[in-house]
Amino acid sequence: MVGMDSPPPLIAVCARVLTFSDEGKRDAFSSSQPYSRAVARAGGVPVLVPPIRQLARNAVTVLQHFDGVLLPGGGDVDPRRYGEEPDDDTLYGIVPDHDDLDIAVCLAAIELDLPMLALCRGMQVLNVALGGTLVQDIGNSDHWMREHPVHLTEGCKLAEATGTTDLEHCHSVHHQGLGEVAEPLLPCGWSPDGQLEAVELPTSTWVVAAQWHPEDTASHKPQQQAIYDELIRRAAARAAGERLRA
Repeated sequence: MVGMDSPPPLIAVCARVLTFSDEGKRDAFSSSQPYSRAVARAGGVPVLVPPIRQLARNAVTVLQHFDGVLLPGGGDVDPRRYGEEPDDDTLYGIVPDHDDLDIAVCLAAIELDLPMLALCRGMQVLNVALGGTLVQDIGNSDHWMREHPVHLTEGCKLAEATGTTDLEHCHSVHHQGLGEVAEPLLPCGWSPDGQLEAVELPTSTWVVAAQWHPEDTASHKPQQQAIYDELIRRAAARAAGERLRA
């Protein structure tokens, strides 16, 4: 948790378009509640950044007002973003404005060296933004609405945050995975079936990505909440002008 004497760090959360909301049946911008609740439990303030083109085009300026970034889950990234044509009828939820914002925010966060946690689609966005590719469908449902363990590399940032190399209760909701891993990224976590579940960016102070959703079990699994706690700790230190050991 952030110290009581320090102002809470602001965490940019990429929002989604919600069609036919309750507000007069007009479209809205939204985010799944567990993300914000996990950020708040850690002492941060989640702030939605809506997928508006002007914001995506000025992502560096926008992020200068924040102390950290959360790249959340969502629909699939358009395969054209990584040089492929859509070739699988399981693709869903492709929204150009979501891709525009997420990729721009991802690159801006790296440029500004903001602490960033990229989850599920967010991990895929990170890989695509840095030149990697995706597997459009992994060919099974073993990672759709399932909990499973993840083995982490000794000394990686997620292992340090959670205090273990064998993390339990990792709730996955994905039918895609990383294909060619972008050259700057370091793979650091795998599920028992060999699916790549975590990467980090060694050239940044704290940019980590997980293919699962720690917020789904964080309310009752401290090791999953610890991932959010570390994001907020890093963001608070940056806000205070401190430099934590990477």
